[in-house]
Amino acid sequence: MAPRKPRRGRTPDVRRPKPEAHDGPPDVRSSPSSAGGARLPWLLGIFLLALAVRLLHVWQIHGAAFFDLRLGDAAAYDQWARQIVGGDWIGHDVFYQAPLYPYFLALIYATLGSSVLIVRTVQAVLSAAACALLAHAGWRFFSKRIGLVAGAMLALYPPSIFLDTLVQKSAVDLFFLCLSIWLLSRLVQRPSRGTIFWLGAALGGFMLTRENALVLVVPMLLWVALQHHFAWRARAALGACLLAGLAVVLLPVATRNAIVGGEFYVTTSQFGPNFYIGNNPHADGTYQSLKPRRGRAQFERQDATDIAEAAEGRRLTPADVSGYFTDQALAFIRNEPGHWLDLLARKFALTWNSTEISDTEDQYTAAAWSWPLKLGVIWNLGVLAPLAILGLWITWDKRREIWILYVMLAAYVASVTLFYVFARYRFPIVPFLILFAAAGCAGVARFVRARPPREIVACAVLVVAVAVFCNWPMIPIARLEATTHYNYGVGLEAEGRQADAVSQYQQAIELLPTFALAHNDLGLLYGEQGHLAEATAELTQAVRLDPTYAKAENNLGVVLGQQGNARDAAAHFERAARLDPTYADPHRNLAQLLAAAGQADEASREYQQAIALAPDDATARNEYAALLARTGQLDAAADQLRALVARSPDRADVHNNLGIVLAQQGHLTEAAQEFRRALDIDPQSVQARRNLERLQHPQ
Repeated sequence: MAPRKPRRGRTPDVRRPKPEAHDGPPDVRSSPSSAGGARLPWLLGIFLLALAVRLLHVWQIHGAAFFDLRLGDAAAYDQWARQIVGGDWIGHDVFYQAPLYPYFLALIYATLGSSVLIVRTVQAVLSAAACALLAHAGWRFFSKRIGLVAGAMLALYPPSIFLDTLVQKSAVDLFFLCLSIWLLSRLVQRPSRGTIFWLGAALGGFMLTRENALVLVVPMLLWVALQHHFAWRARAALGACLLAGLAVVLLPVATRNAIVGGEFYVTTSQFGPNFYIGNNPHADGTYQSLKPRRGRAQFERQDATDIAEAAEGRRLTPADVSGYFTDQALAFIRNEPGHWLDLLARKFALTWNSTEISDTEDQYTAAAWSWPLKLGVIWNLGVLAPLAILGLWITWDKRREIWILYVMLAAYVASVTLFYVFARYRFPIVPFLILFAAAGCAGVARFVRARPPREIVACAVLVVAVAVFCNWPMIPIARLEATTHYNYGVGLEAEGRQADAVSQYQQAIELLPTFALAHNDLGLLYGEQGHLAEATAELTQAVRLDPTYAKAENNLGVVLGQQGNARDAAAHFERAARLDPTYADPHRNLAQLLAAAGQADEASREYQQAIALAPDDATARNEYAALLARTGQLDAAADQLRALVARSPDRADVHNNLGIVLAQQGHLTEAAQEFRRALDIDPQSVQARRNLERLQHPQ
């Protein structure tokens, strides 16, 4: 009986012949496909090396003042995770930030506890697993030697050690990316629908931590389309399995967004603001907050909404807000193409620059405590990128097999350049570069022996050119360190550790004497401690360095007022109000000065302006009501206090003040009710108790 002829393209689960084992330097041959048992000890060694280095780093920074702080995005993620643990699993609006990491944190909090040490340790384990996955992928793509070198490179790479042990999503980013690369290495060797399904799921997980990972789907679909050894039906099946893997992960998130937010978003609604931040006339290629001096996670969504709604003159949905900023960015690109191309070139250069641009904390500051981070002097992107170029050259003969790595790297670089650059955003290019850098290190000796001198010289010139390009100074490290110390100061001050906060602000100013924000916050802290002369000096310096800094002007006015210099204080309040017409505090502070000077009408106007700008400002309403009562306007005073009670029903002092006004109006029964409500809220309120007793037992 004649054997049955196989049907071409029936299934993509085709097993290619295994190449012969080859542990030498990179050449046209593929890696061995030896048994998993033989590979396991080597990969376990990479895992243990990576874990040991990361735990050493965690141990060495454990005693630093900043160790337990959750700053910037970390504070937002922590609050979000606690809400999830508390039972709020779904949330109440379209996701604005990538959602996977808060749920990951919530899982840690619910099972192991919420200490920063636990989070850092768990993420160290996850990062170490990523190093082992990358080592195995390198083994498959190239050879055993290259895979192990790649794993060791990532294990010892200082930015990875630093970022993956922050309370940030970089460790999850790295894990899903290395898992994707590992699955890709298996797919390239043995295409199968099962492997590509799980690759789609891994990319989906990556997209739920890093939204621009969406661009990696395009190279994968292109790879499927170019598998000409399969019939079109087989390729269609592979593509469908890839998309199915993505859908399994992403559709629940998109469905949740549609249900709770009324809009269909695959991940988040943050595209427009982020695109605008990287593409506007004032952009410099790094992160710039939408409103000056408000670069904290808790402000981002509200600031974007406020700006868009003010411009459009109506209430906007998340889609409307994103669309507004997208339109603004596109208008800039159309109207100023030369400026935009210059900006794009700068962002491309920053993407490859050796300096790790921080957003909240930088590795250079932490390196003062951590020996593993000190390796950053010699092991950074300025070294990695030239080595990767060397590896690309050496492995060029394998381009037909591994071209997907080139395209995925290029796609991700393009996605970073299109937005803005800092260390966490560009970090996912590192595993791709390390694969080629490992090939360069493992194969350079054979390359020099086997290739003609002309080719060696050409390669050397290119490597040196890339090294110069990547190491060209662009961002002063002192500025990054100053920002980190300032952020540490803010975090420490919020925890009541004022002495430590003062030290951090002083270090920030020492590194960057022109840092107006640090001068302002140090001045405020001095003022709270009663060091008024020092506070005046710091705040004066802040307004000198930044004449547009409305809050510093207001704060200087407060300190001058505390010293009895009402005239100069009033001048600073007026200047602050002019600099920022939406800022309520200077109006309230000026009203206090005017009321104390007996200028009731002028004070009343300032209080009205403060309340109009900040309707929830209980202090302004309370003080305004007291002014109205003193000037005999009892009905107006009562109206202000009733409005305040409606907004802040749990404030005992407000109920007490309303009771006083009602008593003055002769409404004794209502006054007694307010005094009792004050005592229900605060049984220790001496004023409310005395007022109630006087009402019940008049003399």
